[in-house]
Amino acid sequence: MQVDKIWDFLQRLSPLTRSCLLTELERLELCGVDVPLSADIQAKLRAELGKDGSSQNRENQPSFHFFAALEPLLNDGAPDHPNSGRIPRGSLVPIWEWMNRDLLPTMARDFNTQLRPLMGITDRQKELKQAVSVFQTKVVKYLENTLSDPTAAQMTRAKLATYTAARSTYGDLVKIMVALRARDAIAKFNKALPEKFAKFDDGEVTKMTALLKSFAKDNAEALPFAIALIGRRLKTPWHLIRLATKAAASKSAADVAATPYAIAVSMVLDRIDDGRSALRFALKQNRVLIARDLLTEIYDTEYALKVRIDQFDQSEWGVRLQASMDAIAELVAAEVARFPAQVGHVLGSRRLRSHDSLAGKLTYLAFKSRDAVMDGAAYCKRLINAA
Repeated sequence: MQVDKIWDFLQRLSPLTRSCLLTELERLELCGVDVPLSADIQAKLRAELGKDGSSQNRENQPSFHFFAALEPLLNDGAPDHPNSGRIPRGSLVPIWEWMNRDLLPTMARDFNTQLRPLMGITDRQKELKQAVSVFQTKVVKYLENTLSDPTAAQMTRAKLATYTAARSTYGDLVKIMVALRARDAIAKFNKALPEKFAKFDDGEVTKMTALLKSFAKDNAEALPFAIALIGRRLKTPWHLIRLATKAAASKSAADVAATPYAIAVSMVLDRIDDGRSALRFALKQNRVLIARDLLTEIYDTEYALKVRIDQFDQSEWGVRLQASMDAIAELVAAEVARFPAQVGHVLGSRRLRSHDSLAGKLTYLAFKSRDAVMDGAAYCKRLINAA
């Protein structure tokens, strides 16, 4: 079989090269690139490299413990899709290999040696955590010095490119540095959050805003991570924009963009792009019902952004949203075109856009009327205060 011939060739490569190959195949899959026999090769590589998802395999790797503090911030999206509040899991392997071979080879070797007898031993976990913390601090210091020098930073970009073709890896390295530097504060903030928000109304937004202000006093660079942690706990993802809209002087896109929490809007747009990737994958697997649910969430989010933020279409956010929705429309059109017009397709149903119904339009009018009253009251209050 062809896969066996490929596997015979892969066995001649070093474990490091095979590990990087697995990461690249996973990245390409997430980006929607078809690679023949990729699924079979990935399965074999995961089994061989101990990356088949079992906790025992992962916890026996020093890299697992080094990156454990970042776990709440990691996501399984395509590394080529940047987001300032999250770190792609696929970027960890090339960055870890670069650290071991280029940044701190001697210290990394000593760290790996030190951790091996500690991993999996219950009564030595305190010693393990101490060793990890010390090495994390050393790495942060070295990264600060390295990345602050333009020449060294450029060399770092070039070196990382030898481990992965993902364009965002250097940016992910910077985010890892910021997150590790603020790891204790992030852990404390994460612990203070509820497991899930039953609702994200004005009361909850006010509470979270107070927490974010306190967090940002000493960890301003890490603020996007704190906002992302809140987003992970929302039942309705687009509700995250309420952090920005509530802090804004008005509902205009310009005023929302001027708030400290404007990144929340970009994160919601990221959610749409994630949905587009998931939609493409679902359609490829002929999982139409999953595609329907994904498309419904995308449409609801698009509607919420345009309704909750005035002049949204004219903003940079609006331009980005339109590009994403055009790409999604192409996916849907291609899927619907596979079937005769008289048959129809669930993805072409107008019911997926619930806001186009009579009830949806009445809700829109009620929301805009409430906005007009609130904006008028706020304007009068400003006039009184100015008098």
